[in-house]
Amino acid sequence: MIEALTFDVTHTLIHSPRVGEIYSEVLGRHGIAVEPGEARRLISVVWQELACSADPGRDRWSAHPEGARGWWMRFLARFCEHLGVPTPSRFVAAELFHTFAAAPAWEVYPDVPRVLDELRRRGLRLGVISNWDHRLPALLRELNLGPRLEVIVFSSQVGVEKPDPRIFRHALEVLAVEPAAVVHVGDSQLEDVEGATAVGMQALLCLRHGPSREPAAGGHVLRDLSPLPELVASGALTTHAGRGSS
Repeated sequence: MIEALTFDVTHTLIHSPRVGEIYSEVLGRHGIAVEPGEARRLISVVWQELACSADPGRDRWSAHPEGARGWWMRFLARFCEHLGVPTPSRFVAAELFHTFAAAPAWEVYPDVPRVLDELRRRGLRLGVISNWDHRLPALLRELNLGPRLEVIVFSSQVGVEKPDPRIFRHALEVLAVEPAAVVHVGDSQLEDVEGATAVGMQALLCLRHGPSREPAAGGHVLRDLSPLPELVASGALTTHAGRGSS
């Protein structure tokens, strides 16, 4: 029987539709010209580069000598290397850091509040397990998602990132629920589905963007969270427990 659900955050509950515009505007004020589309592309490129070079056993933000601010300063420096311009002052990185800590830079997907409220109405406990830095709890409160969540577990708090089993086990300990009674929902086959099923949780892939595809084991794939209440109520999820990692 399902007792709780946990969620990834970015691209599952929220997204930043103006991320390219924000980078373009902030950098433009400091004399660095970059079009929003190119900024968006470079953000993705640099994110992947730094993710590949990160220590898989440590959270990237807490592992940096200067914490999350230092890591995002390195992110901006690499972004500017791709642009072929000098790294701007720390004031630019600080402005971006504070901008993305606040609700106006983000948007909650329209199905999310309704679905979370319905799951709570049915007696289910809710939380998040996310690769994020320390800004996450305050941001979720500002977006009015915090009051809907019983548990907020993020990687810089735990010291490891998904798919490391330790971050999932930490959430299970806080919830005090058996793994098989928890469904984790996220947009990454590796970080969310395989990470969760490796510790005995159930998992669902939510692909809001891009072409629809089935996970390797053929379980449910969501295009948004709308089907979740009925999936949980129907008992259909138990037939897919653990299959996402096979």
